[in-house]
Amino acid sequence: MGNSNNTENPPAGEQPSKQGSGRKALSRFGPLPSGPKVIFKEDAFHAMLTLERRRAERSGKPFILMLLDSHAVHKNGNGPSFIEQLASVVSSATRETDIVGWYEAGEVLAVIFTEVHLEGRGAISEILHSKVVMALRENLDQNLASGLVVTLHLFPESLEKGFPDRVADIKLYPDLAEKASKKKLPMLVKRAIDVVGSSVMLVAMAPALVFIAAAIKLTSKGPILFKQERLGRFGKIFNCLKFRTMYTDNDPKVHREFVQRFIAGAKGAENENGAEPAVYKITNDPRVTKIGRLLRSTSLDEFPQFWNVLCGEMSLVGPRPPLRYEFEVYDCWHRRRVLEVKPGVTGLWQVSGRSRTCFDDMVRLDLQYSQGWSLWLDVKILLATPGAVLNGDGAF
Repeated sequence: MGNSNNTENPPAGEQPSKQGSGRKALSRFGPLPSGPKVIFKEDAFHAMLTLERRRAERSGKPFILMLLDSHAVHKNGNGPSFIEQLASVVSSATRETDIVGWYEAGEVLAVIFTEVHLEGRGAISEILHSKVVMALRENLDQNLASGLVVTLHLFPESLEKGFPDRVADIKLYPDLAEKASKKKLPMLVKRAIDVVGSSVMLVAMAPALVFIAAAIKLTSKGPILFKQERLGRFGKIFNCLKFRTMYTDNDPKVHREFVQRFIAGAKGAENENGAEPAVYKITNDPRVTKIGRLLRSTSLDEFPQFWNVLCGEMSLVGPRPPLRYEFEVYDCWHRRRVLEVKPGVTGLWQVSGRSRTCFDDMVRLDLQYSQGWSLWLDVKILLATPGAVLNGDGAF
């Protein structure tokens, strides 16, 4: 058996399968055995998972999602009768407040263990895993039980362990995949606009880009391009490209400490005069070259990111991609800005105040964009971007 590391009313139109209601409720595989717990269907369970995730974001109380994958068992010809037994055993082995349902109908059963205590994060995971696995071994055929793959997923995700190439656990966000599938055609159009737009910009600006590259090379030592690991959609790590605007061998600790302090104290953060919000970038940064100041004030330093767009790592429009050490100090609700859409060269934040917007408001703008995204919204942001760049407010 593999291992890795509140019952609510269902949404309108969803009727969960019930056990213990006087008669056996029907699932897609037939009646479920009698028992005390509601077994939510796939759509309803995904809605419950989204609700629990949002609740955890607000309350700070974590939960654990357990997935019991029975694909291997089904390959051996075991079907409805095994599904009935599995649902019954898992239902009996969990608390009344835990939510049980289908993560993937008839294939992957899931449990949301609500409001767990993490004084011993590894310990609680081991306890929950051992309890369910023991119940499965005692009540199911040994050969069938051994074919199940049981995984546990903690929300908020643990950055201590992390993932090889991302910082978010995709299993916790099935609603985002469903949302993307419903907008498949508009997203294909968005990608086509990205490819055409980035190609046109790279070709049209080629002479200016060559001139900028020469100016950087002739005025300071070091490479022309600066590569920095950033977080894309679902926290997938990629190398974001920029023209180098700083002297080489500078200490990144200066920016790391500044950003972490700013994000941690984002609410009510103000400049010394108390009249304006604190900026998201360091002003008068001594690490920046003379050419670099000009490139930053005109946003020309970000033109190499059109290559990131062409490669599919970014989009023309979307939230700015954060650094990993920024993500590490995000509040739980801040993290959603890197989940729903690809990062962009420009976005709602850039045309609504740029660095003069406080961090919480920046996140709210990013979430407003991702939740209300449309092709027309992208067009409006693209049309507003040249004016924001020429204005230069908030660019350092």
